[in-house]
Amino acid sequence: MVSGEDPELLLGRHTPVLQEYSPQILYPISRHLARQNLGLNETLPFQGVDLWHAYELSWLDKSGKPVVRVGRFSVPATSPNIVESKSFKLYLNSLNNSQFNCDEEVQDTITTDISAAAGADVSLLLYSVDDPALAGMTLSGQCLDEYTIQPRRGEPDSTQLEVQPGTSVEEMLYSHLLRSLCPVTGQPDWATVWLHYRGSPIVHSSLLQYIVAYREHQEFHEQCLERIFIDISTRCDVDFLHIQAFYTRRGGLDISPFRSTDGSAQPLSRLNRQ
Repeated sequence: MVSGEDPELLLGRHTPVLQEYSPQILYPISRHLARQNLGLNETLPFQGVDLWHAYELSWLDKSGKPVVRVGRFSVPATSPNIVESKSFKLYLNSLNNSQFNCDEEVQDTITTDISAAAGADVSLLLYSVDDPALAGMTLSGQCLDEYTIQPRRGEPDSTQLEVQPGTSVEEMLYSHLLRSLCPVTGQPDWATVWLHYRGSPIVHSSLLQYIVAYREHQEFHEQCLERIFIDISTRCDVDFLHIQAFYTRRGGLDISPFRSTDGSAQPLSRLNRQ
């Protein structure tokens, strides 16, 4: 668990704008404890990536003129650490007054620093702000949000997921109603969650009930997604499972963690909502 009392943790604290390049501000958070709480060991039942989009990425070219890009970061799920998002934002803004000769020089600098914090190789693609590759996509599958449910207070629990035994289906489902809370500040984080699986059929209304149960649950984005993955894969006896959560933008960053039983599966890019 991350303690808000840690003097190195900037989340929830007033912080001045950084005027100089400051890689030391990046704050790593170990994945180990949250995974241990899920009963996971070194052999993970999933592979995947945490996909970040940075919309406030800027530096100076060699003449001193500002350059603006959108960055797409891929942090492997096998990395020992996540990078706390406020420290990530402050780090990127610390580059605003630094001069670089080209995009590649910036790319090398940033990936070196983020990789050091994450403890694994992180990739970065830079896009012009008008690049069509950044267009929001439409999800495939059935939206669950019109089902009638009886929301109740309390923590999400895998027993909320009802499964129809004896048969197998393949389907894609999604909901825009995922809300969780920051474990440090208690502030809400909003997301769309999407899944594609083959296995015992999940009763759709029970899945929506389970997703809504995260409204008072305090964990980081990546940890919530892994909890959802474990609960669904355990209850449904899946042949395969892909899950991605598309969290809305905060501080110029959005995060879309993706987990899959298939190591070759690729995450979706981003939604208009983000």
